[in-house]
Amino acid sequence: MRKAQKQQAQELVGQMEEAHDQFKKFIEQGSTPSAMELLEECQNSGITLGTLIEDTEGEGHPTVSLLEEYCELTYQIHKDLTEGQEISAKKVHKLLKQKLIKISNSLRNDISVRREVVFLPYKASMWDSLESVWRAACEDEDCDAHVIPIPYYDKNPDGSFREMHYEADQYPEYVPVMRYDEYDFAKHRPDVIYIHNAYDQWNLVTSVHPDFFSGKLKKYTEKLVYIPYFVLDEVEPDNEQAVEGIKHFCFMPGIVNADHVIVQSEDMKKIYVNEYLKAAKEHGLQGKHLDRTYLDQKFLGLGSPKYDKICDTAREDLDIPREWLKVIEKTDGSWKKIILYNTGIAALLTHNEKWVDKIENVLTIFRENEDEIALLWRPHPLIESTMRSMRPEVLQKYTQLKEQYLAEGWGIYDETADVDRAVVISDAYYGDGSSVVQLYQQTGKPIMIQNVEILT
Repeated sequence: MRKAQKQQAQELVGQMEEAHDQFKKFIEQGSTPSAMELLEECQNSGITLGTLIEDTEGEGHPTVSLLEEYCELTYQIHKDLTEGQEISAKKVHKLLKQKLIKISNSLRNDISVRREVVFLPYKASMWDSLESVWRAACEDEDCDAHVIPIPYYDKNPDGSFREMHYEADQYPEYVPVMRYDEYDFAKHRPDVIYIHNAYDQWNLVTSVHPDFFSGKLKKYTEKLVYIPYFVLDEVEPDNEQAVEGIKHFCFMPGIVNADHVIVQSEDMKKIYVNEYLKAAKEHGLQGKHLDRTYLDQKFLGLGSPKYDKICDTAREDLDIPREWLKVIEKTDGSWKKIILYNTGIAALLTHNEKWVDKIENVLTIFRENEDEIALLWRPHPLIESTMRSMRPEVLQKYTQLKEQYLAEGWGIYDETADVDRAVVISDAYYGDGSSVVQLYQQTGKPIMIQNVEILT
Protein backbone atom coordinates (compact mmCIF):
# COMPACT_ATOMS: atom_id res chain seq x y z
CA MET A 1 0.00 0.00 0.00
CA ARG A 2 1.31 3.41 -0.93
CA LYS A 3 1.95 6.05 1.72
CA ALA A 4 -0.99 8.20 0.61
CA GLN A 5 -3.31 5.18 0.57
CA LYS A 6 -2.31 4.15 4.07
CA GLN A 7 -2.85 7.69 5.26
CA GLN A 8 -6.30 7.59 3.67
CA ALA A 9 -7.04 4.32 5.45
CA GLN A 10 -5.94 5.74 8.80
CA GLU A 11 -8.11 8.80 8.24
CA LEU A 12 -11.13 6.54 7.64
CA VAL A 13 -10.45 4.75 10.91
CA GLY A 14 -10.23 8.11 12.66
CA GLN A 15 -13.58 9.15 11.20
CA MET A 16 -15.15 5.89 12.35
CA GLU A 17 -13.81 6.45 15.85
CA GLU A 18 -15.33 9.93 15.98
CA ALA A 19 -18.61 8.52 14.72
CA HIS A 20 -18.61 5.97 17.58
CA ASP A 21 -18.39 8.75 20.16
CA GLN A 22 -21.19 10.69 18.46
CA PHE A 23 -23.28 7.50 18.23
CA LYS A 24 -22.97 6.99 21.99
CA LYS A 25 -24.21 10.56 22.61
CA PHE A 26 -27.18 10.11 20.29
CA ILE A 27 -28.22 6.89 22.02
CA GLU A 28 -27.93 8.50 25.45
CA GLN A 29 -30.01 11.44 24.19
CA GLY A 30 -32.62 9.16 22.67
CA SER A 31 -31.88 10.34 19.10
CA THR A 32 -32.22 6.88 17.58
CA PRO A 33 -32.64 7.93 13.91
CA SER A 34 -29.43 9.98 14.06
CA ALA A 35 -27.63 7.09 15.71
CA MET A 36 -28.80 4.73 12.96
CA GLU A 37 -27.52 7.12 10.26
CA LEU A 38 -24.12 7.13 11.92
CA LEU A 39 -24.07 3.33 11.94
CA GLU A 40 -24.78 3.33 8.23
CA GLU A 41 -21.92 5.78 7.68
CA CYS A 42 -19.60 3.59 9.76
CA GLN A 43 -20.56 0.53 7.75
CA ASN A 44 -19.97 2.38 4.48
CA SER A 45 -16.58 3.55 5.76
CA GLY A 46 -15.74 -0.05 6.66
CA ILE A 47 -16.68 -1.21 3.19
CA THR A 48 -14.66 1.59 1.59
CA LEU A 49 -11.66 0.72 3.72
CA GLY A 50 -11.98 -2.98 2.94
CA THR A 51 -12.15 -2.28 -0.79
CA LEU A 52 -9.06 -0.09 -0.57
CA ILE A 53 -7.11 -2.81 1.22
CA GLU A 54 -8.22 -5.54 -1.18
CA ASP A 55 -7.27 -3.39 -4.17
CA THR A 56 -3.77 -2.82 -2.81
CA GLU A 57 -3.03 -5.95 -0.74
CA GLY A 58 -5.22 -8.59 -2.44
CA GLU A 59 -8.10 -10.68 -1.21
CA GLY A 60 -8.02 -12.56 2.07
CA HIS A 61 -6.06 -9.93 3.99
CA PRO A 62 -6.51 -10.21 7.79
CA THR A 63 -7.52 -6.56 8.09
CA VAL A 64 -10.38 -7.17 5.67
CA SER A 65 -11.62 -10.05 7.83
CA LEU A 66 -11.67 -7.75 10.84
CA LEU A 67 -13.57 -5.16 8.84
CA GLU A 68 -16.15 -7.77 7.86
CA GLU A 69 -16.66 -8.54 11.55
CA TYR A 70 -16.98 -4.82 12.25
CA CYS A 71 -19.58 -4.35 9.50
CA GLU A 72 -21.52 -7.36 10.79
CA LEU A 73 -21.59 -5.79 14.26
CA THR A 74 -22.82 -2.43 12.95
CA TYR A 75 -25.50 -4.23 10.94
CA GLN A 76 -26.69 -6.14 13.99
CA ILE A 77 -26.82 -2.99 16.13
CA HIS A 78 -28.71 -1.19 13.38
CA LYS A 79 -31.16 -4.11 13.15
CA ASP A 80 -31.76 -4.06 16.91
CA LEU A 81 -32.50 -0.34 16.78
CA THR A 82 -34.82 -0.81 13.83
CA GLU A 83 -36.75 -3.44 15.78
CA GLY A 84 -37.08 -1.06 18.73
CA GLN A 85 -34.85 -3.02 21.07
CA GLU A 86 -33.18 -1.14 23.86
CA ILE A 87 -29.39 -1.16 23.80
CA SER A 88 -26.74 -0.04 26.24
CA ALA A 89 -24.90 2.94 24.75
CA LYS A 90 -21.87 2.23 26.92
CA LYS A 91 -21.75 -1.47 26.03
CA VAL A 92 -22.23 -0.97 22.31
CA HIS A 93 -19.66 1.82 22.23
CA LYS A 94 -17.18 -0.50 23.93
CA LEU A 95 -17.83 -3.30 21.42
CA LEU A 96 -17.36 -0.95 18.48
CA LYS A 97 -14.20 0.47 20.01
CA GLN A 98 -12.72 -3.01 20.55
CA LYS A 99 -13.35 -3.94 16.92
CA LEU A 100 -11.84 -0.69 15.69
CA ILE A 101 -8.72 -1.11 17.85
CA LYS A 102 -8.09 -4.50 16.24
CA ILE A 103 -8.57 -2.97 12.79
CA SER A 104 -6.22 -0.11 13.60
CA ASN A 105 -3.53 -2.47 14.94
CA SER A 106 -3.82 -4.71 11.90
CA LEU A 107 -3.64 -1.72 9.59
CA ARG A 108 -0.47 -0.60 11.32
CA ASN A 109 1.24 -3.99 11.66
CA ASP A 110 -0.03 -6.10 8.76
CA ILE A 111 0.13 -3.53 5.97
CA SER A 112 3.50 -2.16 4.99
CA VAL A 113 3.96 1.10 3.14
CA ARG A 114 5.19 0.52 -0.38
CA ARG A 115 7.23 3.12 -2.18
CA GLU A 116 7.09 3.67 -5.91
CA VAL A 117 10.34 4.70 -7.53
CA VAL A 118 10.74 5.70 -11.17
CA PHE A 119 13.98 5.83 -13.15
CA LEU A 120 13.97 7.99 -16.28
CA PRO A 121 17.09 7.31 -18.36
CA TYR A 122 17.16 8.73 -21.86
CA LYS A 123 20.29 7.23 -23.45
CA ALA A 124 20.81 3.51 -22.94
CA SER A 125 24.58 3.97 -22.87
CA MET A 126 24.19 6.07 -19.73
CA TRP A 127 22.11 3.52 -17.84
CA ASP A 128 25.12 2.54 -15.71
CA SER A 129 24.76 5.86 -13.87
CA LEU A 130 21.44 4.63 -12.44
CA GLU A 131 21.71 0.85 -12.44
CA SER A 132 23.05 0.19 -8.97
CA VAL A 133 20.39 2.45 -7.45
CA TRP A 134 17.72 0.62 -9.44
CA ARG A 135 19.05 -2.72 -8.22
CA ALA A 136 18.84 -1.58 -4.62
CA ALA A 137 15.25 -0.45 -5.16
CA CYS A 138 14.35 -3.81 -6.71
CA GLU A 139 15.78 -5.67 -3.74
CA ASP A 140 13.59 -3.70 -1.36
CA GLU A 141 10.48 -5.82 -0.85
CA ASP A 142 8.44 -2.72 -0.06
CA CYS A 143 9.46 -0.85 -3.18
CA ASP A 144 8.05 -0.89 -6.72
CA ALA A 145 10.73 0.23 -9.16
CA HIS A 146 9.98 1.20 -12.76
CA VAL A 147 12.51 1.88 -15.51
CA ILE A 148 10.93 4.19 -18.07
CA PRO A 149 13.26 5.21 -20.90
CA ILE A 150 12.22 8.59 -22.27
CA PRO A 151 12.63 9.94 -25.80
CA TYR A 152 15.06 12.68 -26.72
CA TYR A 153 15.68 14.87 -29.73
CA ASP A 154 18.62 16.21 -31.63
CA LYS A 155 18.41 19.98 -31.96
CA ASN A 156 18.90 22.31 -34.89
CA PRO A 157 21.16 25.37 -34.58
CA ASP A 158 18.09 27.53 -33.97
CA GLY A 159 17.07 25.32 -31.05
CA SER A 160 14.22 23.53 -32.79
CA PHE A 161 13.90 19.78 -32.49
CA ARG A 162 15.13 17.45 -35.19
CA GLU A 163 14.60 13.69 -35.15
CA MET A 164 13.44 11.84 -32.05
CA HIS A 165 15.36 8.94 -30.52
CA TYR A 166 13.87 6.26 -28.29
CA GLU A 167 16.26 3.58 -27.08
CA ALA A 168 14.03 1.33 -24.97
CA ASP A 169 15.15 -1.74 -26.92
CA GLN A 170 18.83 -1.19 -26.11
CA TYR A 171 18.76 -1.85 -22.37
CA PRO A 172 20.10 -5.09 -20.83
CA GLU A 173 17.70 -8.02 -20.92
CA TYR A 174 17.55 -8.15 -17.12
CA VAL A 175 16.17 -4.60 -16.96
CA PRO A 176 12.37 -4.57 -17.49
CA VAL A 177 11.37 -1.32 -19.17
CA MET A 178 8.03 0.42 -19.51
CA ARG A 179 6.93 2.72 -22.31
CA TYR A 180 6.89 6.38 -21.35
CA ASP A 181 3.35 6.82 -22.70
CA GLU A 182 1.97 3.96 -20.59
CA TYR A 183 2.77 5.46 -17.19
CA ASP A 184 0.45 8.13 -15.78
CA PHE A 185 2.57 10.31 -13.51
CA ALA A 186 -0.42 12.32 -12.31
CA LYS A 187 -2.16 9.12 -11.21
CA HIS A 188 0.81 7.26 -9.72
CA ARG A 189 2.63 10.24 -8.20
CA PRO A 190 5.80 8.20 -7.50
CA ASP A 191 7.61 8.73 -4.22
CA VAL A 192 10.95 9.22 -5.96
CA ILE A 193 11.95 10.02 -9.55
CA TYR A 194 15.56 9.58 -10.64
CA ILE A 195 16.95 11.44 -13.63
CA HIS A 196 20.45 11.64 -15.10
CA ASN A 197 19.90 14.57 -17.45
CA ALA A 198 19.62 17.98 -15.81
CA TYR A 199 19.86 20.24 -18.87
CA ASP A 200 16.21 20.51 -19.92
CA GLN A 201 15.97 23.36 -22.42
CA TRP A 202 19.56 24.51 -21.77
CA ASN A 203 21.21 21.82 -23.86
CA LEU A 204 22.08 23.19 -27.28
CA VAL A 205 22.69 19.81 -28.91
CA THR A 206 19.99 17.46 -27.63
CA SER A 207 16.92 17.64 -25.44
CA VAL A 208 14.79 15.14 -23.63
CA HIS A 209 11.10 15.35 -24.48
CA PRO A 210 9.68 18.53 -22.87
CA ASP A 211 7.13 16.44 -20.96
CA PHE A 212 10.09 15.15 -18.93
CA PHE A 213 11.74 18.44 -18.11
CA SER A 214 12.58 18.53 -14.42
CA GLY A 215 10.13 21.33 -13.64
CA LYS A 216 7.23 19.20 -14.84
CA LEU A 217 8.46 16.05 -13.13
CA LYS A 218 8.74 17.88 -9.83
CA LYS A 219 4.96 18.38 -9.83
CA TYR A 220 4.39 14.63 -9.63
CA THR A 221 6.77 13.53 -6.87
CA GLU A 222 7.85 14.34 -3.34
CA LYS A 223 11.48 13.70 -4.21
CA LEU A 224 13.25 14.37 -7.49
CA VAL A 225 16.81 13.03 -7.51
CA TYR A 226 19.48 13.87 -10.06
CA ILE A 227 22.55 11.67 -10.54
CA PRO A 228 25.00 12.86 -13.21
CA TYR A 229 25.56 10.43 -16.06
CA PHE A 230 29.25 11.36 -16.00
CA VAL A 231 32.19 11.22 -13.61
CA LEU A 232 34.52 14.21 -13.42
CA ASP A 233 38.17 14.26 -12.54
CA GLU A 234 38.58 14.92 -8.86
CA VAL A 235 39.82 18.41 -8.09
CA GLU A 236 40.44 20.29 -4.88
CA PRO A 237 37.63 22.70 -3.99
CA ASP A 238 40.12 25.55 -3.54
CA ASN A 239 41.74 24.98 -6.96
CA GLU A 240 40.11 27.94 -8.69
CA GLN A 241 41.47 27.18 -12.14
CA ALA A 242 40.30 23.57 -12.07
CA VAL A 243 36.89 24.51 -10.63
CA GLU A 244 36.44 27.09 -13.40
CA GLY A 245 36.48 24.24 -15.92
CA ILE A 246 33.67 22.27 -14.30
CA LYS A 247 31.47 24.91 -12.66
CA HIS A 248 28.96 24.85 -15.53
CA PHE A 249 27.95 21.35 -14.41
CA CYS A 250 26.85 22.71 -11.02
CA PHE A 251 23.89 24.85 -12.03
CA MET A 252 21.31 23.43 -14.42
CA PRO A 253 17.48 23.42 -14.41
CA GLY A 254 17.40 19.82 -13.18
CA ILE A 255 19.77 20.68 -10.36
CA VAL A 256 17.65 23.68 -9.34
CA ASN A 257 14.47 21.58 -9.31
CA ALA A 258 15.96 18.45 -7.73
CA ASP A 259 15.49 17.70 -4.05
CA HIS A 260 18.76 15.80 -4.01
CA VAL A 261 21.79 15.81 -6.25
CA ILE A 262 24.11 12.83 -5.79
CA VAL A 263 27.70 13.54 -6.75
CA GLN A 264 30.79 11.38 -6.73
CA SER A 265 32.61 12.64 -3.63
CA GLU A 266 32.55 15.04 -0.72
CA ASP A 267 35.05 17.33 -2.43
CA MET A 268 32.80 17.44 -5.48
CA LYS A 269 29.88 18.21 -3.21
CA LYS A 270 31.73 21.23 -1.83
CA ILE A 271 32.34 22.46 -5.37
CA TYR A 272 28.70 22.00 -6.33
CA VAL A 273 27.49 23.87 -3.24
CA ASN A 274 29.90 26.76 -3.71
CA GLU A 275 29.23 27.18 -7.43
CA TYR A 276 25.49 26.72 -7.05
CA LEU A 277 25.39 29.54 -4.50
CA LYS A 278 27.23 31.88 -6.87
CA ALA A 279 25.02 31.02 -9.86
CA ALA A 280 21.81 31.21 -7.83
CA LYS A 281 22.67 34.78 -6.80
CA GLU A 282 23.46 35.71 -10.41
CA HIS A 283 20.11 34.30 -11.58
CA GLY A 284 18.18 36.12 -8.87
CA LEU A 285 17.03 33.04 -6.94
CA GLN A 286 15.97 33.55 -3.35
CA GLY A 287 15.21 31.63 -0.16
CA LYS A 288 16.54 28.11 0.21
CA HIS A 289 18.65 28.44 -2.93
CA LEU A 290 20.90 30.81 -1.01
CA ASP A 291 20.85 28.79 2.22
CA ARG A 292 24.08 26.83 2.60
CA THR A 293 22.55 24.60 5.26
CA TYR A 294 19.80 23.59 2.84
CA LEU A 295 22.31 23.05 0.03
CA ASP A 296 24.45 20.85 2.26
CA GLN A 297 21.42 18.54 2.50
CA LYS A 298 20.45 18.90 -1.15
CA PHE A 299 23.86 17.87 -2.49
CA LEU A 300 25.11 14.46 -1.40
CA GLY A 301 28.65 13.28 -2.04
CA LEU A 302 27.68 9.60 -2.05
CA GLY A 303 29.74 8.53 -5.04
CA SER A 304 28.93 7.57 -8.59
CA PRO A 305 27.15 4.32 -9.48
CA LYS A 306 29.41 4.15 -12.53
CA TYR A 307 32.11 2.58 -10.39
CA ASP A 308 30.03 -0.61 -10.04
CA LYS A 309 31.47 -2.75 -12.75
CA ILE A 310 35.04 -1.82 -11.92
CA CYS A 311 34.59 -3.03 -8.37
CA ASP A 312 32.86 -6.24 -9.42
CA THR A 313 35.88 -7.53 -11.30
CA ALA A 314 38.16 -7.49 -8.26
CA ARG A 315 36.59 -10.56 -6.65
CA GLU A 316 38.75 -12.92 -8.74
CA ASP A 317 41.89 -11.64 -7.04
CA LEU A 318 40.77 -12.42 -3.50
CA ASP A 319 42.02 -15.23 -1.32
CA ILE A 320 38.86 -16.70 0.17
CA PRO A 321 39.25 -18.87 3.31
CA ARG A 322 38.14 -22.48 2.90
CA GLU A 323 35.75 -22.09 5.83
CA TRP A 324 34.07 -19.23 4.00
CA LEU A 325 33.75 -21.22 0.79
CA LYS A 326 31.89 -23.95 2.66
CA VAL A 327 29.22 -21.36 3.40
CA ILE A 328 29.34 -19.54 0.07
CA GLU A 329 29.32 -22.43 -2.41
CA LYS A 330 26.17 -24.31 -3.34
CA THR A 331 26.20 -28.04 -4.00
CA ASP A 332 26.61 -27.40 -7.74
CA GLY A 333 29.69 -25.22 -7.19
CA SER A 334 28.00 -21.89 -7.88
CA TRP A 335 28.03 -19.08 -5.35
CA LYS A 336 25.18 -17.87 -3.23
CA LYS A 337 24.46 -14.17 -2.88
CA ILE A 338 26.70 -12.81 -0.14
CA ILE A 339 25.34 -10.16 2.20
CA LEU A 340 27.76 -8.16 4.33
CA TYR A 341 26.03 -7.63 7.65
CA ASN A 342 27.88 -4.88 9.48
CA THR A 343 27.01 -4.02 13.06
CA GLY A 344 28.50 -0.93 14.67
CA ILE A 345 29.10 0.84 17.94
CA ALA A 346 26.95 3.93 17.36
CA ALA A 347 23.81 1.84 16.85
CA LEU A 348 24.58 -0.20 19.97
CA LEU A 349 24.97 2.90 22.13
CA THR A 350 21.79 4.41 20.69
CA HIS A 351 19.44 1.44 20.85
CA ASN A 352 20.86 -0.86 23.57
CA GLU A 353 18.75 -4.03 23.97
CA LYS A 354 16.67 -3.25 20.88
CA TRP A 355 19.86 -3.45 18.85
CA VAL A 356 20.56 -6.97 20.09
CA ASP A 357 16.95 -7.97 19.41
CA LYS A 358 17.35 -6.68 15.87
CA ILE A 359 20.48 -8.77 15.34
CA GLU A 360 18.64 -11.84 16.60
CA ASN A 361 15.80 -11.12 14.19
CA VAL A 362 18.17 -10.63 11.24
CA LEU A 363 20.04 -13.87 11.96
CA THR A 364 16.75 -15.75 12.09
CA ILE A 365 15.68 -14.42 8.69
CA PHE A 366 18.99 -15.19 7.00
CA ARG A 367 19.10 -18.64 8.56
CA GLU A 368 15.78 -19.38 6.88
CA ASN A 369 17.30 -18.41 3.52
CA GLU A 370 20.74 -19.96 3.90
CA ASP A 371 20.34 -22.13 0.76
CA GLU A 372 20.40 -19.03 -1.45
CA ILE A 373 22.11 -16.37 0.68
CA ALA A 374 25.42 -16.44 2.52
CA LEU A 375 25.58 -14.05 5.46
CA LEU A 376 28.94 -12.43 6.21
CA TRP A 377 28.56 -10.93 9.67
CA ARG A 378 31.26 -8.41 10.48
CA PRO A 379 30.88 -6.61 13.82
CA HIS A 380 32.95 -3.61 14.76
CA PRO A 381 36.20 -4.97 16.22
CA LEU A 382 35.64 -3.07 19.47
CA ILE A 383 32.01 -3.99 19.90
CA GLU A 384 32.40 -6.37 22.83
CA SER A 385 34.89 -4.11 24.58
CA THR A 386 32.37 -1.30 24.27
CA MET A 387 29.67 -3.49 25.76
CA ARG A 388 31.79 -4.43 28.69
CA SER A 389 32.58 -0.83 29.56
CA MET A 390 29.38 0.95 28.55
CA ARG A 391 26.55 -1.55 28.01
CA PRO A 392 27.20 -4.56 30.24
CA GLU A 393 23.48 -5.35 30.45
CA VAL A 394 23.39 -6.49 26.82
CA LEU A 395 26.70 -8.37 26.72
CA GLN A 396 25.37 -11.76 27.83
CA LYS A 397 22.60 -11.95 25.24
CA TYR A 398 24.90 -10.69 22.49
CA THR A 399 27.54 -13.25 23.40
CA GLN A 400 24.97 -16.04 23.34
CA LEU A 401 23.83 -14.97 19.86
CA LYS A 402 27.39 -14.87 18.61
CA GLU A 403 28.29 -18.27 20.08
CA GLN A 404 25.14 -19.86 18.67
CA TYR A 405 25.89 -18.37 15.24
CA LEU A 406 29.44 -19.73 15.31
CA ALA A 407 28.33 -23.16 16.53
CA GLU A 408 25.67 -23.57 13.83
CA GLY A 409 28.15 -22.72 11.10
CA TRP A 410 25.63 -21.65 8.44
CA GLY A 411 27.14 -18.15 8.08
CA ILE A 412 30.49 -16.39 8.12
CA TYR A 413 31.77 -14.50 11.14
CA ASP A 414 34.50 -12.06 10.10
CA GLU A 415 36.59 -10.51 12.84
CA THR A 416 39.74 -10.09 10.75
CA ALA A 417 41.45 -6.77 10.08
CA ASP A 418 40.76 -7.01 6.34
CA VAL A 419 37.52 -5.07 5.83
CA ASP A 420 38.27 -4.63 2.12
CA ARG A 421 37.85 -8.35 1.48
CA ALA A 422 34.40 -8.31 3.05
CA VAL A 423 33.38 -5.29 0.98
CA VAL A 424 34.61 -6.69 -2.35
CA ILE A 425 33.43 -10.27 -1.96
CA SER A 426 29.89 -9.34 -0.88
CA ASP A 427 27.02 -8.57 -3.21
CA ALA A 428 25.20 -6.11 -0.95
CA TYR A 429 25.56 -4.27 2.33
CA TYR A 430 23.07 -4.49 5.17
CA GLY A 431 23.48 -3.22 8.68
CA ASP A 432 24.22 -0.13 10.74
CA GLY A 433 25.47 3.17 9.47
CA SER A 434 29.24 3.37 9.92
CA SER A 435 32.47 4.26 8.17
CA VAL A 436 32.14 0.97 6.30
CA VAL A 437 29.16 2.42 4.48
CA GLN A 438 31.32 5.20 3.07
CA LEU A 439 33.80 2.61 1.83
CA TYR A 440 31.07 0.44 0.40
CA GLN A 441 29.55 3.31 -1.54
CA GLN A 442 32.57 3.32 -3.80
CA THR A 443 31.65 -0.14 -5.06
CA GLY A 444 28.25 1.01 -6.24
CA LYS A 445 26.65 -2.15 -4.85
CA PRO A 446 23.33 -1.99 -2.99
CA ILE A 447 23.32 -0.63 0.55
CA MET A 448 20.52 -0.92 3.08
CA ILE A 449 20.70 0.53 6.58
CA GLN A 450 18.83 -1.57 9.11
CA ASN A 451 16.04 -0.04 11.15
CA VAL A 452 16.34 -1.31 14.70
CA GLU A 453 12.71 -0.42 15.36
CA ILE A 454 11.41 -2.87 12.73
CA LEU A 455 11.34 -6.58 13.50
CA THR A 456 10.07 -8.97 10.84
